[in-house]
Amino acid sequence: MTHAPAHSASDNTPPAARGPEIPEGFVMLAMGGPFIQNNGPLYVRREGTVVQFGFRVEQRHVNTMGNLHGGMMATFCDMLLPLSVHSKSTAVADRFLPTISLQVDYLAPARLGMWVQGEAEPLRITRSLVFAQGLVTADGEPCARVSGVFKIGPVGPA
Repeated sequence: MTHAPAHSASDNTPPAARGPEIPEGFVMLAMGGPFIQNNGPLYVRREGTVVQFGFRVEQRHVNTMGNLHGGMMATFCDMLLPLSVHSKSTAVADRFLPTISLQVDYLAPARLGMWVQGEAEPLRITRSLVFAQGLVTADGEPCARVSGVFKIGPVGPA
């Protein structure tokens, strides 16, 4: 899947001055606390019932091989699943969903400069638990499969 850059063809700003291009429709996610603010930024795009999260792999996100560090991928996945559930289920939309279990299957590397993007779905919501799964791509190619179980906690901060 290829996305057009966020800038228009009439934008005369040199690419280096614009910074890394973010696919059209994505806006910076204004939540997640200091940890995500220091390790992000993460972006979100909503189109009807589809919600996608993404980020550009920066130097600070990579390991010694120039690939996205597994810990950053796990962090992204740990945000992707519950935030997607919030967007897709009114039953738990305002609830804090702490992670009980997170399974990440690393399918392929995401290299420096690639756009990492994920979509996820709730599978089942019980009285106390949420089960969800998702797929993450890097420049459109599958790079991680993720599933998780989350506790339905108290109403989260606004």
